[in-house]
Amino acid sequence: MEWKIEVETNCGYRINGYPLRFRIGERCLEILEIEDRWFSKGFCYFKVFTDNAKHYILKRSADTGIWSAWEVRVNS
Repeated sequence: MEWKIEVETNCGYRINGYPLRFRIGERCLEILEIEDRWFSKGFCYFKVFTDNAKHYILKRSADTGIWSAWEVRVNS
């Protein structure tokens, strides 16, 4: 499931920079670690680990600045 999210970056709420925290609905998740980052066809992706002990992929559109996210299941 993919969610549209609001992201705060190290540059505030501008689209540049790396994510510090993001909001899904009323819940704010702090990013504890950026595990990976990559670019692909107009999008920037971040694989992150958050304070709820889950992994997410965050995707930012280079054209619109719109962010989305989905949870990643990690095998232990």
